[in-house]
Amino acid sequence: MKVCRTVAEIRAASTSHSRGSVGLVPTMGSLHEGHLSLLRAAREECDTVVMSLFVNPAQFAEDGDLERYPRDEARDLELARATGVDLVFAPSADEMYPPGFQTWVEVAELGSILEGEHRPGHFRGVATVVLKLFTIVRPDRAYFGQKDAQQVEVLRRMIRDLALEVELRVLPTVRDADGLALSSRNAFLTPEERERALALPRALSTRDPVAARAALAESNGLVVDYVEVADFDPPVLAGAVRVGSTRLVDNVPLEGDDE
Repeated sequence: MKVCRTVAEIRAASTSHSRGSVGLVPTMGSLHEGHLSLLRAAREECDTVVMSLFVNPAQFAEDGDLERYPRDEARDLELARATGVDLVFAPSADEMYPPGFQTWVEVAELGSILEGEHRPGHFRGVATVVLKLFTIVRPDRAYFGQKDAQQVEVLRRMIRDLALEVELRVLPTVRDADGLALSSRNAFLTPEERERALALPRALSTRDPVAARAALAESNGLVVDYVEVADFDPPVLAGAVRVGSTRLVDNVPLEGDDE
């Protein structure tokens, strides 16, 4: 496995691995089983697997969340190696956003609802960095998790609108045994907070927004940002809550529902 720190390095390495299909798994590190499921799928389906490892400052608010985001590059690289990744692109912020950077990608409508309403500018940062990764790595397929359903929908629209030649592969949400969707932010939860956080997947499992809101309203220690049906592909019942200082998002696909 080769680790590349600059655009020039990853482009040169990608050229040397140019035979066959290329799969890209964008990550911000702090890898968990959800990320590994994407890497395994890419390994099974592609000749070359590229993983990006970049905590993207453009998608964070100015509230200290970027600084506290969990990081353990040595562990991430070892997991990537064990999963069969060929190339890791781990650039610095200055490499991705050099001095004078001023070009941004905005998926206007999809990026302004739900998470976009509570985290203004978040999806602008996501769309911009993913498009840049696409232009640098030039993958045939890119792999994302269903847990971030709105992110998937934003990227799907970006790919369609800009006529990008990349296939978006979306894999099911991976959950712990207790039902909590895997997230790097789960590490911030105390045992008591984690127990309270379980109210979110339990509420969403009703597949009914009214029932889900009622269930969350009865949960102590949760601040509910939203619980809504989103007309994505597929439609989902999506929710976001705050537990202590940690914000969690989750969703349940509504296959076959008319809402």
